[in-house]
Amino acid sequence: MLLDMDQCLLFVLLLMMGRNGLCQQGQVCSKSVINSCGDCIRSGPYCVWCKQLNFTKAGEQEAARCDTQAQLIERGCKRDEIISPKNNLSIVQEHPLSVSFNQQEPVQLTPQKISLKLRPGLSTTFSVSFKRVQGYPVDLYYLMDLSYSMKDDLENIKELGKDLFAALNSITGHAQIGFGAFVDKTALPYTNTNEKKLQKPCDENQQCQAAFGYRHVLSMTPREDEFKKKVTEQFISGNLDSPEGSLDAMMQAAVCGNKIGWRNSSTRLIVLTTDAGFHMAGDGKLAGILEPNDEYCHMENNLYTKSIEMDYPSVGQLAMQLEKNNIQPIFAVTKNVETVYKELSKMIPKSEVGVLSSDSKNVVHLIESAYNRLSSKVTVTHDNLPDNVRVVYTPQCKHAGLPAENEGVCDNVKAGQEISFNVTVTAYSCMTDKSFTIRPLGIKDTLTVTLSTNCECECEDPQDKSHPHCKGKGKVSCGICSCSEGFVGQFCECSIGDRDERSLQASCQRHNDTECEGRGDCVCGRCQCHTTESGNSYHGDFCECDDEHCEKFQNKLCGGNGKCNCGTCKCNPGYEGSACQCKVSEEGCRTLNNTVCYGRGTCKCNRCECKEGYQRPQCKICLGCSDPCQTKLNCIECLGFDSGPFKKNCSVACSQSIYHEMVDQFTIPTRQCQQKDTKGCWIKFKLDQLVGEDNYRAEILKQRDCPEPPSVTAIIGGSIASVAFIGILLLMLIKLLIYMKDLKEFRKFENEKKKSKWAEADNPLFQNATTTVTNPTFTGE
Repeated sequence: MLLDMDQCLLFVLLLMMGRNGLCQQGQVCSKSVINSCGDCIRSGPYCVWCKQLNFTKAGEQEAARCDTQAQLIERGCKRDEIISPKNNLSIVQEHPLSVSFNQQEPVQLTPQKISLKLRPGLSTTFSVSFKRVQGYPVDLYYLMDLSYSMKDDLENIKELGKDLFAALNSITGHAQIGFGAFVDKTALPYTNTNEKKLQKPCDENQQCQAAFGYRHVLSMTPREDEFKKKVTEQFISGNLDSPEGSLDAMMQAAVCGNKIGWRNSSTRLIVLTTDAGFHMAGDGKLAGILEPNDEYCHMENNLYTKSIEMDYPSVGQLAMQLEKNNIQPIFAVTKNVETVYKELSKMIPKSEVGVLSSDSKNVVHLIESAYNRLSSKVTVTHDNLPDNVRVVYTPQCKHAGLPAENEGVCDNVKAGQEISFNVTVTAYSCMTDKSFTIRPLGIKDTLTVTLSTNCECECEDPQDKSHPHCKGKGKVSCGICSCSEGFVGQFCECSIGDRDERSLQASCQRHNDTECEGRGDCVCGRCQCHTTESGNSYHGDFCECDDEHCEKFQNKLCGGNGKCNCGTCKCNPGYEGSACQCKVSEEGCRTLNNTVCYGRGTCKCNRCECKEGYQRPQCKICLGCSDPCQTKLNCIECLGFDSGPFKKNCSVACSQSIYHEMVDQFTIPTRQCQQKDTKGCWIKFKLDQLVGEDNYRAEILKQRDCPEPPSVTAIIGGSIASVAFIGILLLMLIKLLIYMKDLKEFRKFENEKKKSKWAEADNPLFQNATTTVTNPTFTGE
C-alpha cells in the first residue's frame, strides 16, 4: 500500500532526526597522540582503554585500544577489560541548617566542605541547601551626604532614629545602627580651598561644619539614644560641584570593618542617602590626584586621611570589596539621580535603589522595602575558581532563573524557607588539590570544594616481569608490553643491536626522508633518538623534535619563563606569548567600566587584540563600522512602536542586542539619532554602546513626528476637477486639429480654383430639346 503525502513527510522528518539529532548526541573520543592508558584517559571524558591482551591486530598501533566504550565493545573488547575512571564525591563536613538565631554561629548553608575527584571533561552534580535564619542580626550603617543641598534632609533624619530602630526591631531582635557622613575631596575643583571657606563653606548666617571628605561618626550600636545624640550633633557642610565623594565613603566603610563595628554574624547594610551623582576613578586627575585607590583602610580620628592623595575608587573596585565583606548597599536617592544609581546598581551585586521624598521623610519605609527585596533574593556564586574549571548552578525553587554558569538565583524566598541549588562542576585538565568556595552573596556561610582529577589508570596488572605475552622479556602494563632493558618492539620481540629488514627501516622514515631524520637509530621499526650536543634528547616518532630551538626573548630561551618543547614554548603559569615574554595580566586591557577590551577583542600580552574595525588601545572606537542610527532603526521602530519590518519577530531579532526604555525627554547627552521610519515618521532616540560588538542601550522618545494624512475630500474633488480639465483640454485640442486640417484643405481648394481655366465653347455633348411644352398656368413670375 502506498504511503500518502503526509506519511512520507513524517518518515523523512524522523529519518533526519535520527541521522542528525541522535548521532550528534553520541559520545565521541577525540584521540591525539596516545602512547599509554593515561594518555587515553586525558584525551577526553568519553575515551576509555581496553587492556585486553591481543586486542590489536598485527601491525596496528596500540593507540587503537583508546576509543569510546561502545566502539571497543563492538570491536570485541570485553566489558570487564575496559578501564574508565569514574568521578568520586565525598562530603567532608555537613552541619544541619539552623532553625533560628542563637548566640552560637548559625548555619544557613549546608554542606560546608566537599571533596571531588573528577575525570577531566566529565561533570558531576551535587546539591547545596540554604535557609535564611529567622531573627538573624542586622547591622545598618547610615551614610549621609552632608552637602548644603541636603540641609532639610538632615533635620528630618535627626528625628527618625526611633522609627529606624522600630523598623529594624520588627525584622530582627539583634539590630545595630552606625552613622557616617561625606561631602567630597577638599581640593579644587571639588571644594573651595580658600582657608575661610574650608572652615565654613556655608553662608555667614548659616551654622555648618568645615569641609571634609568622609567622616565616621558612630560605630555600630544597639542604643537608640546614642544614635540620636550623635546625629543631632551633625551640621551641614558644602562643596562646589554637584557630584560627591560617595564612592570614597563607601569604600572606607567597607574596608574599615573594625572601626565601623561590623559583626561577624550579621546582615550588613549600607544605606547611602544623597541627591547628587558620584565621582569615580579618573576624576581625581582634575585635582592632580593620580595615585589609584589602594582599597585599604585609611582612617585616623574617624577621618579619611587619604582623601586628597588617592583617586576615587572605580565601580569595579567598590563592587569587589562590598562583595568580599558581605555588604549590601541600599541607595536612597532623590528622583533626579534615580537613573544614575540604577545603572550603578546593575554593576554592584545585591544592591537596591529607592527614591527619597524631597525631605527624606520616607527613608524608613524605603529601607524596609529594600531590605525585604534583598533578603528575599538568594544569589549563590563562587570565588577563586581554578583555571579550566566550570561551575553551573541550577536553582531548585519556585521563582528561579535558567541554569547559569556564574551564579544561581532564587527570588521571593521567605525567612525560614529552605531552598536548594544543583551545582555541576567540570574540570577540563589534570590538577591536584585545588579548591574554591561557593557562597550566597551577602551571607558569611561558605562551602569549600576541594578538587583533584583522576588522570591515571589503575589496571591491576600482574607483577610478573617475564610475562608470556611479552615473549618473557617484559611485563604487561594495561594490556601493552613494558619491555625489560635491552628489548624493544610491540611484544618485546627485538633486541637492541639486531639489524631489522628493509621494511622495518622504512617505517622509521617520514615522507621517504632520512631515517629518523638523521637524529636516531631505527630499532625494530621504531626510532631511538640521539642526544643533542647539550645532552638533551631528540624526541618524536621520527626524532623530529628538540627542545633547544624555540623563540628567544632578551637572549633567553622562552624568555626564561617557560620550557621549549618541539620548537614551541610551553610557558610557566603566569606567563604567555610566543616566547613567554609577557606576564598574564588584563590590567592594560581593563576599561573604566571594568571590562576587558569592551568585549570587542581579546587581551594578549596585556594588550587588546581588537576585532575587525575596532581600534586600540581598548577597542572602544570602530573605524569603518556602519552608522548604528541607521542599522538599529528597524529594531528601534519595532521595540518602541511595534511596527516596521521586524514587527513579527522583534523579540528574536532585537531584544538580545538592544536594551531600551521609552522616555519623555533625553537626560544625559550622548549620541542622538533622528531617522525616518517605514511610515514616514521621524523617530528620535539616543544610543549608548554597551560592552560587546552589537550591544546597545536605547532611550526612545515616546512621541514621533508623523506627516498629517491627506484630505480625502480635497483629493476626490481635485481628482474630478483634474479629469474634467484634462477632458476639456483634449476636446479643444482635437477640435483645433480638425479645424487646422479643414483650413488647410480649404486653402488648397482655393489655390486650385485660381489655377483653373473654364472653356467658353459649348459642350459638344449637349443637345437641345426636340419638344417644347408650355405651361399654361405659368405667368412668368
